[in-house]
Amino acid sequence: MEYAIEMRNITKRFGKVVANNNINLFVKKGEILSLLGENGSGKTTLMNMLSGIYYPDEGEIFVEGKRVEIQSPKDAFDLHIGMIHQHFKLVDVLTAAENIILGLNESTLVDLKRVKKAVAEICDRYGFVVEPDKKVYEMSVSEKQTLEIVKVLYRGADYLILDEPTAVLTPQETRKLFSVMRNMREDGKSIVIITHKLHEVMEISDRVAVLRKGEYIGDIMTSDTNPQQLTDMMVGRAVRLNIDRPQSDAVSERLRVEHLTVTDIEGVKKLDDVSFTAFGGEILGIAGISGSGQRELLEAIAGLQNEHSQGTVTYINNGVEMKLTGMDPLDIIKNGVLLSFVPEDRFGMGLVGSMHITDNVMLRSYRRGKSPMLDLKYPHKLAQKIVNDLEVVTPDIDKIPLRRLSGGNVQKVLVGREIEQSPTVLMTAYAVRGLDINTSYTIYNLLTEQKMKGVAVIYVGEDLDVLLELCDRILVLCAGKVSGIVDGRNTTKEEVGLMMTHLGKPAHEEAKA
Repeated sequence: MEYAIEMRNITKRFGKVVANNNINLFVKKGEILSLLGENGSGKTTLMNMLSGIYYPDEGEIFVEGKRVEIQSPKDAFDLHIGMIHQHFKLVDVLTAAENIILGLNESTLVDLKRVKKAVAEICDRYGFVVEPDKKVYEMSVSEKQTLEIVKVLYRGADYLILDEPTAVLTPQETRKLFSVMRNMREDGKSIVIITHKLHEVMEISDRVAVLRKGEYIGDIMTSDTNPQQLTDMMVGRAVRLNIDRPQSDAVSERLRVEHLTVTDIEGVKKLDDVSFTAFGGEILGIAGISGSGQRELLEAIAGLQNEHSQGTVTYINNGVEMKLTGMDPLDIIKNGVLLSFVPEDRFGMGLVGSMHITDNVMLRSYRRGKSPMLDLKYPHKLAQKIVNDLEVVTPDIDKIPLRRLSGGNVQKVLVGREIEQSPTVLMTAYAVRGLDINTSYTIYNLLTEQKMKGVAVIYVGEDLDVLLELCDRILVLCAGKVSGIVDGRNTTKEEVGLMMTHLGKPAHEEAKA
């Protein structure tokens, strides 16, 4: 059988680290192949070699049965291979049409009318919606992703690679994307999708290939497998895939947010009159399309938006109320507020990449004790506990800079450090972003453990399936406003998705109406 693409005996090393070891992968014509694996298993590295970003140290690549050399993204495009990266490669100030034509080095003046006509034909053929004259900075996340796909199709791609394409999409946007992918498959396109979401793998793919620790484990038809089997293949052992959601008997008010408004330096409202209460003994989920104010909400509570915020934030512990309004993070610590925050930006706000694990743990514990001398034993012991409990992969906790660890391992250190502070309020922004499914479930269970200890957990997430399984209540933000608060046990993805786009109301509000 002649395959569309074959990767034979592919090996790629980065220093002493073997990212891909003797991998054999093939892609059939007119199929959607899901590529699965834990963090650091080599999925993106393998696809980066197919798209010309990396060059293999060993092995061969065949396209339509012919051996090829792919030394650059241009070589990949010439072979009709296009990759849509997790982080978009678009110029914000240009229009959709200008981004599509950018970099093609046309020998004549760019004919934007011809480009727009070609874009319209692509959209009609596959079911896309693209406004050629719209600036990228005016687009939603789903519009940008659509533009990325249209861009590679305009350049003649017959083989598409999508890296985590649904990470920041609503359920409605995901279904629309999957419909387009099926149309492309029917047109003979071959698609490789990298994702951690097993329910999406089961829904959209024809076949699944699994990598583990840089090695090819095998492939299986999607119709012949299930999420549990795929997880076992990824991890190499049986993994339990249920998120427990016990109800706490001791629910108490921990945090009260009233009429919180946050503006940026240009005066644009990021949060508009947000009010809610977080209770100890519950996980409060925050849902919303990317950029709906989730980051600003947590930062305002943590004291990082004082100059740009209005409203009040009240912390309650053992019946004693304390206004956090106007306090910076150091004031919050000095006043004995037991609040932990896992920010969205790991290195920008949470950790120092040039420091090792123990020193990063010490950033949160160096004020511990009354001695003027630093207590080095405690952070070392705590760092070792985090590494053991969360299975952080590192050669040495006291020598290796954190930036040299994989993104998943860095996130484990950050989450583990904040949980070990024994907070009464724990806020997490995308705590499992970039984590494989095994580690993600470990984090979910840790958050549930905190909830059952009476901690008020505020969980900002992008996977609605997880929000509906993990959270007791879900607050939905749309364009910085509260669209509603729903019961996590009694709502649906469709209801939350509509509220995220301001098209729906929670069931209890409709009942009132």
